[in-house]
Amino acid sequence: MINCIATDMDGTLLTASQQITAENREAILKAQKQGVEVVVATGRSYQEARFVLKEAGIKCPIICVNGAEVRTAEGDIVTSNPLDKESASQTALRLVENGVYFEVYTNKGTYTDDKDKSITIIADIIKTANPEAPIDMVVKAAEERFHKGLIHLIDHYDLLFKDDQYQIYKILAFSLHVDKLDAARAAVEEIGGIAVSSSGADNLEITDKSAQKGIALEAFVASKGISINNTMAIGDNYNDVSMFKRVGRSVAMENAPEEIKGMCDVVTVTNEESGVAKAILEVL
Repeated sequence: MINCIATDMDGTLLTASQQITAENREAILKAQKQGVEVVVATGRSYQEARFVLKEAGIKCPIICVNGAEVRTAEGDIVTSNPLDKESASQTALRLVENGVYFEVYTNKGTYTDDKDKSITIIADIIKTANPEAPIDMVVKAAEERFHKGLIHLIDHYDLLFKDDQYQIYKILAFSLHVDKLDAARAAVEEIGGIAVSSSGADNLEITDKSAQKGIALEAFVASKGISINNTMAIGDNYNDVSMFKRVGRSVAMENAPEEIKGMCDVVTVTNEESGVAKAILEVL
């Protein structure tokens, strides 16, 4: 019996236009009504995740920034696992040395020092999750992060690394040059105590080693008195693997890479076809 359902957002719960379908919404509400714990597990910041959920009328706990922060349905912080400042600074330095652009996710929001590249990086994540989506729609969705105040422009990242009021949750790196990204990954992985995953074809997601979706989900269900074996996780990319390896039922989206689909128990339909709803209704 499934007592908890964890779902990723981009490429999973959300369509290419960054919407939650009516079918997905109704399935989540039905699960909650039947007493099933539903939690969103995303690489997004709390602010970005909550914005979309609120628009759809969904209220649930959120595992944010790949597990760097966990919040209650009311928005209270339960746990946080930030990068230590030295690791964050070393990561930033090695990315710069390899010519790789990056954004910084903090407890006070997400920051970029280049608006145009920021739009490109999110458009890439959306496009990877939704390969059939028209590029103009993808770019528009990426631009809305700025219009809605979900990402902030900063002159220099040093302020975030030096000021104690900022906790560094994640560094999201991006490059269209595979050789640069590979070299940056190798350099960053030499730093101890970090985890490196990916949510798109051309990006790296760098967090503390404890900030992984699967680790956060396991702790979350334990706090609710739920067995991880009675938990289902739904996702579409490599930053969902840590959940898939732990849960009793793993579900990949049809739009996921073949490698991801191969490691899951079930493959549902695409995010555009409300695959999350289908997966939920199958276990209710």
